[in-house]
Amino acid sequence: MKQQRIPGYVLFLAFVAALGGILFGYDTAVISGTTEIVKAQFGLSTGLEGWYVGCALVGSILGVLVAGMLSDFLGRRRTMLISALLFTVSAIGCAVCGGFGGLIAYRIIGGVGIGIVSIVSPIYISEISPARFRGTMVSLYQLFITIGFLLAYLVNYLILRGAVTDLADPALTARMFNSEYWRGMLGCETLPDLLFLLSILFIPESPRWLVVRGQDRRALDILGRLSGSPQEAQAALLATRASLDAEVRTPWSALLERGIFRAVLIGSAIAILGQFMGVNAVLYYGPKIFASAGFQNPLFPTVLVGLVNMLTTVLALLIIDRVGRKQLVWWGVGGMIVCLLMIGIYFLPAVSLPNGFMLTFFLLYVFCTAISISAVVFVILSEIYPNRVRGLAMSVAGLALWVGTYLIGQLTPWMLENLTPAGTFFLFALMCLPYLWIMYRHVPDTTGKTLEEIEAYWRRPTPNPSRQGGE
Repeated sequence: MKQQRIPGYVLFLAFVAALGGILFGYDTAVISGTTEIVKAQFGLSTGLEGWYVGCALVGSILGVLVAGMLSDFLGRRRTMLISALLFTVSAIGCAVCGGFGGLIAYRIIGGVGIGIVSIVSPIYISEISPARFRGTMVSLYQLFITIGFLLAYLVNYLILRGAVTDLADPALTARMFNSEYWRGMLGCETLPDLLFLLSILFIPESPRWLVVRGQDRRALDILGRLSGSPQEAQAALLATRASLDAEVRTPWSALLERGIFRAVLIGSAIAILGQFMGVNAVLYYGPKIFASAGFQNPLFPTVLVGLVNMLTTVLALLIIDRVGRKQLVWWGVGGMIVCLLMIGIYFLPAVSLPNGFMLTFFLLYVFCTAISISAVVFVILSEIYPNRVRGLAMSVAGLALWVGTYLIGQLTPWMLENLTPAGTFFLFALMCLPYLWIMYRHVPDTTGKTLEEIEAYWRRPTPNPSRQGGE
């Protein structure tokens, strides 16, 4: 493209799709402020506490299992609409449910929405974005996830500050924001839900999906609006059609082709390993970790975590297409290892350090995470798969991601109790090493490359990232 700035229409479409990230982030992070009161109100054991956190992740696994098929059959836009409806049902249901069983059921429904939107929103953004802006645009989705995190932490903090836990008023509003304030924390998601739902009505279908469905005229019209140039729109249409014409197998069998299968395995590996480096343990159990460190108000440093996470993601969004995906990983994961070791040392029984030491390295860890793996994973997963099978392939990688997330959500209370906080953070540091090795040895740098060029890379006899320029 001739213009140096991101086209306004592209930015608008990416913004709408990225709103799903706010719901993803809110639904993921809001749970951290509710675990203690839910555990106390329903008398939950450590195992049931993990299930309360992990049940939504089971829903997410179900969501990613169907997301690819839904997005390939119904289209990206209709699939996002389904996820928005699921979020709305979940938020309202959690606010008014009658007991723990109902709460679990509605959390699972919301989890299905998370799983679906985590696949389809990055796909949509990658498919409407020009190649040199694609990393920035898909990172916008990650930025909106962090906005959702921060929004959830702020809502939790403000509701808890105003809560009166011994209030006897049985009215629903009193229960939502006082005696059972977890209802208000979970129910406040309804507002961003409705914003996402209404916004989807004003965006078109992905032009790449339309080409897959043989609707070239509609695709060409949308590509023209995206590029602002009929010539560039025609060239993009021909490039997409050429890559689709080269595909002769059915979508599922295409996943088993030599190059594509390798890409699916590598994408799944980095998706699941990223969850065992402590990221989601911090998101789900931040207040619990801060409380064990002796903080009097554990929700306040959690708000700082959300703020650092969001601001760092803004920085990552600005530099990801300049610095490159893999360079961010080298520096970010290296910093994560140092920070995790320092946090582990803080929790050793024989060590006595001030709370400020722990908080400093905790926030540095969040910075390193947000500028590296959190910013990169959705970009890479949305880029490395061929057009026709992208939805199915991302579902496989997304399934791996959510299985890992579920295991961390379920096991973190057990690890904190049995491995101690020190042992838990040392384990997270150790798990960073295989992630770095896979990124170095097996993942190509997709920066600035078209989706068709990336697909051609995987079809080489022996893909080797070290042979690429800039690697």
